[in-house]
Amino acid sequence: MQVKVADETAATEHRTRPERRVRPPRAAAPRWRSRKAKGLAYAAPTAVFVTVFFLLPLLLVGQMSLSDWPLLAGDRGVNAPENYTEVTDSTLFWPAVRFTLLYTAIVTVALLGLALLLALLVQESRPGAGFFRTVYFLPGALGLASASLLFWGLYSPTTGPLSRALETLGLVDDPVSFLGTPTAALLSTVFLIVWKFAGFYMLILLVGIQRIPHEVYEAARMDGAGRGQIFRSITLPLLRPSIALSLLLCVTGSLLAFDQFFILTKGGPDNSTVTIVQLIYREAFQRLNLGTAAALSIIVLAVLLLLNALQFRGLRRADES
Repeated sequence: MQVKVADETAATEHRTRPERRVRPPRAAAPRWRSRKAKGLAYAAPTAVFVTVFFLLPLLLVGQMSLSDWPLLAGDRGVNAPENYTEVTDSTLFWPAVRFTLLYTAIVTVALLGLALLLALLVQESRPGAGFFRTVYFLPGALGLASASLLFWGLYSPTTGPLSRALETLGLVDDPVSFLGTPTAALLSTVFLIVWKFAGFYMLILLVGIQRIPHEVYEAARMDGAGRGQIFRSITLPLLRPSIALSLLLCVTGSLLAFDQFFILTKGGPDNSTVTIVQLIYREAFQRLNLGTAAALSIIVLAVLLLLNALQFRGLRRADES
C-alpha cells in the first residue's frame, strides 16, 4: 500500500514538473563577427587612407624621378638617371644642403635647450605655474605661415617696430635690416622658430618630467644629492624617451623647413638661405621640371629615413645599456 502511494506521488510530481527543452547546438558565429574580421574592418579605413594618400603618390613620385616629366607637358618617357645627376650637379644643391644642415643644428640645440629649461621652471605646482605654461605654449597655436608674416612685419626696417624701437633707444643710428645679410637672416629665422615651437617641446618634456616618480627624487635628496647631481643622474636618464621624441620631431621639421624662409627671405640674400625644400619648389614651379623635383624629393626622403633609423637605433641601444 505504501509502495502504491509512493508511486502515485512520484507520478503526480512528474506531471507537475515542467519539461526541460533540449536546446539545439549553437551555430558557429558568422565570419564577419570574428575578431580577425572586426580587426580588418577597423583597419580598412586607415589602410585605404595610407594607400591613396601616401603609397600611390610615393610610387608616382618615384616614376617622375626616373622620367622626363615637365610640369605642363606630362610624361615624356624614362630618362634615368639624368634627373638625379642634374640635381646633384646644380650650383644651388650643395649650398642648400650645407645651409639646411647648419640651420637644423642651430635650431635643434637652441630649441630643445630652451624647451628643457622652461619645462624645469614650470614643473612644480607653484603660484603662477599654470599661467606661464599657457603663455609659453600660446605661440604654438599660431600657424607657421601666420607667424612668419607677423615676424616679417616686425623685422621690416621701414615700418617694423623693432627697428624703430632700437633707434628711439639710441642703440642704432640707421634702420636695422634683420634680413639683409646671410647671418642676420639665419638668426632672425631661428629666433622665429624658437619663439613659436619652444612651448610645444616644453610640453613634451614636461610630460616626461612629471612621469618620473617623486620617490626617486626624495631618495636622492635623502642620500645628499644636490640639484645638479639629481638632474644629471635622474632627470636626464629618465627623460631620454621624451628627449628622443623631441629630437626626432625637431630634426625632421628643420630638414623640411620651407614656410619661414619662403616668406621671410625668399631664399635671399644672394641665395644664401635656400633650403632643400625650397630647391624642390624651384625645380617644380619655377623651372617647371617635375622630374628633377621628384628626384630631389626621393633623395630627401631617403636621408630622412636613414636619420630616423639611426636615431631609433641609438635610443634602443641606450635603453638596453
